Amino acid sequence: MTGEKEKTAVLFDVDDTLYDQTVPFMEAYAEFFGPDPDIPAEVIYPVTRKYSDQMFSRAMSGEMSMDEMYIYRVQKAFEEFGIRIPDEKALAFQRLYARRQDYIRMSPLMEDILAYCYGRAQLGIITNGPADRQWDKVKSLQAERWIPHENIFVSADVGAEKPDRKIFDHAKQAMNLDDGEIWFIGDAYPLDIAGAVNAGWNAVWMNRRRKTAPDDRAGQENVVAVETEEELFRFIKKLLGNDM
Repeated sequence: MTGEKEKTAVLFDVDDTLYDQTVPFMEAYAEFFGPDPDIPAEVIYPVTRKYSDQMFSRAMSGEMSMDEMYIYRVQKAFEEFGIRIPDEKALAFQRLYARRQDYIRMSPLMEDILAYCYGRAQLGIITNGPADRQWDKVKSLQAERWIPHENIFVSADVGAEKPDRKIFDHAKQAMNLDDGEIWFIGDAYPLDIAGAVNAGWNAVWMNRRRKTAPDDRAGQENVVAVETEEELFRFIKKLLGNDM
C-alpha cells in the first residue's frame, strides 16, 4: 500500500450499517407479538426508529432515562396506528429486542468489505449509544478483527454524539487523520451523513430502507448514496483501488 491510499480512512456507524438492524427487531417482534400481529414488523420498525432518533439526545443528556426513551418510542409508534401499549409491555418488548441484539452478526458480504478495507485504509467506528450496550454490539459483531480497539468511539465514552462535530473531531485527532481523506459510512442522514459533512468529511449514506434524502441536505457533493452492501462494496473497491 503506497501513496495517497495510505492517507485514506474509512469509519463506520454500527446500527443498520455494519449489520441489518431489522434482523434482531423482526425476531423479537415475532416472538413477542406472535405470528399475526396487528401491525406488521416491517411497518412498525421505521416508525420506532423515527421516535428513537427524536428522543435519543434527551436520553443521553440524562433528561430522561433510557428506559423512558424505549417506552416512549414503542408507545408513540403504536399510537400512530391507534394502538395503546402499556409502559410495562413496551419495556418488556425492548428487553427482548436487546437480548436478540446480543447475537447480532455481520453478513458475510460486510465481513468481506471490512477484510478488503483492512490494510488499504485506516479503519474506525463512531457509534451513538450507552457505552456498555454499544461495546456489546461491537463484540457480538467481532468488529475488532479488522478495526483496532482504540479506533472505536462510543458517544457515551466521548461525551458527544453524532451529529455533533465534537465526536468526529475527536476521532480524527485520536486516529491522527489531519492530512488524510476521511469517509464515514452510516445509515441515519441527519446524524451520520450531515454530521460527517459538517465536520469536513466525505460520507457514504447506507440507505438500506430507501429513504428520501432531506431537502436541506448539506454538502451533497461529498455524499455517495448506496442501498445495498453490494453497492457499498463496489464503491469501496473504486475508492481504495482493486489492484492488490
